[in-house]
Amino acid sequence: MEYTLQTPLKGFVSLTDSLPRNTEALNDGLYRILWVRSGELHLEIDHLPTLLREGELISLTPLRKLEIKQEEGRYLVLSFNSDFYCIYGHSGDVSCSGVLFHGSSHMIHLSIGEEQTAQLNEIVDKMPEEFIVSDDLHEEMLRLQLKRFIITCTRIAREQIEHPSDAESVKDLVRRYYMLVDQHFRTRHKVSDYASMLHRSPKTLSNLFSSGGFPSPLKIIRERIFSESRRLLRHTPMQAKEVASVLGFEDLASFSRFFKTMSGVSISQFRSEGGENASKGQA
Repeated sequence: MEYTLQTPLKGFVSLTDSLPRNTEALNDGLYRILWVRSGELHLEIDHLPTLLREGELISLTPLRKLEIKQEEGRYLVLSFNSDFYCIYGHSGDVSCSGVLFHGSSHMIHLSIGEEQTAQLNEIVDKMPEEFIVSDDLHEEMLRLQLKRFIITCTRIAREQIEHPSDAESVKDLVRRYYMLVDQHFRTRHKVSDYASMLHRSPKTLSNLFSSGGFPSPLKIIRERIFSESRRLLRHTPMQAKEVASVLGFEDLASFSRFFKTMSGVSISQFRSEGGENASKGQA
């Protein structure tokens, strides 16, 4: 099964029951929601092994590096780009910067119950007819169905992963912080840079993140830089010195120290061993 729509304004959305086997096609700038309906799906996400079992769902931003290792069941993939469902066109938790997609250092992994499965099935069962119909309303109908799917998953996520004591303002601040890090991590490595953008002091940010049970602001920056460094070192021909420059390090030595601290191995070991041992990450 494969249904796709390309809009005149470069929007893209698809509903399929398989993922591309080609690594480049898998990492094509799309947001994705993967839902395993039976069996298991073995993936590698940002070089880390990830197992999805029956009834489990994950959401991925375009910044995630995705690879398929083994398929042993049936699953659905809902994919779209920001030209179809705009990051800034929807507010709060149902935007691409909301609960499901609020940062590359945080991946949503949900367990879908029987009642919730029925709700999601109702949505995806109606989507194929909108892909097929050729009138001038099908694009907007698909956008509405996608929004319904995201809202339903967001409600599930709120029940399963959010902290009851978190105020909405704190959660919103954390999401905005993740977005800013995703935009500026190559050039801004200090918490004070982002604190200034958010009109907070670094100490206030640290206290708010800690009270909500979130990773520290510095850890979020470092893990984002580390994730991109692994991607560039493993999947591009760039030299380590070039990677260091792209990621905003003053020189290769400082980048090498950072990478060794985060991974536990040197850059040369990471490349020679295919990156298997450089997955633990440290704050």
